[in-house]
Amino acid sequence: MENLALAFNVVMPLFLMMALGYCIRLLKLGDEATFKKMNNIVFRVFLPILLFHNVISTDLSTAFNGPLLLTAVCFVIAEFALCMIFVPLLEKENRRRGVLVQGIMRSNFVIFGLPVLVSLCGENSNTGAVSLVIAVVVPMFNAFSVIALEVYRGGKLNFWKIAKSVASNPLILSSLLGIVLLALGVQLPEVIEKPLSDLADVATPLALVILGAEFSFRQVKSCLRQLVLGVTGRLIVMPLIFLTIAILLGFRGEELIALMVMLAAPPAVSSFTMAQQMEGDSELAGGLVVFGSLFAVLTMFVWIFALKSLMLI
Repeated sequence: MENLALAFNVVMPLFLMMALGYCIRLLKLGDEATFKKMNNIVFRVFLPILLFHNVISTDLSTAFNGPLLLTAVCFVIAEFALCMIFVPLLEKENRRRGVLVQGIMRSNFVIFGLPVLVSLCGENSNTGAVSLVIAVVVPMFNAFSVIALEVYRGGKLNFWKIAKSVASNPLILSSLLGIVLLALGVQLPEVIEKPLSDLADVATPLALVILGAEFSFRQVKSCLRQLVLGVTGRLIVMPLIFLTIAILLGFRGEELIALMVMLAAPPAVSSFTMAQQMEGDSELAGGLVVFGSLFAVLTMFVWIFALKSLMLI
């Protein structure tokens, strides 16, 4: 029961913020054009600030865990490769192919990582190691998402255009800037760090509110099969494959929890924003976030309960 409460308490606040956005839409406090403009601001300003702040705030002295970091990187690459192989076989429409690849491969690691680790292991857990994994993995999520969405945007495949899209993506640029400053040991002055921290705190709630405002249940019927495919792939198939590998590799305790959250968290909130910005099927992307987050309450409980029952965490 405690584990169910944990999963519920992590996921339910996300739903309340999306519900607020949906209510804003019902009350007609904004129109579609307004929400699209706000979505663009979140994508180009608030989410990059959030990622930059997460990276630059990492304590390298306690965070470096080579085996964990290498395994996480290899898992993300393998997830992307599997999605690029199998999603085109299961979905014929290009705008949905890119969104499905992103939705299955890219998890909400930023929001889920540290809260779940602290809830399971206590305040004295090594959050630095998870922060460093987040700092490295999130730019990979973003880069692979840009590649998938660009590949399936339509038209002739242009590798230069794909490389340009990756190199100019604000989420990737902000993460890389944070990694460079972190590696150089740059310490931000309080006068800069404080407003950055405040703006970073705004990013996720604002993204969720806008997602709720733009979501329409009428469009679910047109992509029900794709939603089932995406949510199942994200919450069940990927964790089952790679958690099994992680256990066989000998990961236990906090390290296994970090990998579990990376693999079993629902689709990232920013995947909706990115899909909309890159002409993907944003309705499907939004549905994957909404229903992925809903069913993650159940599946995260199952994964936590299973690993605890096997005395692996």
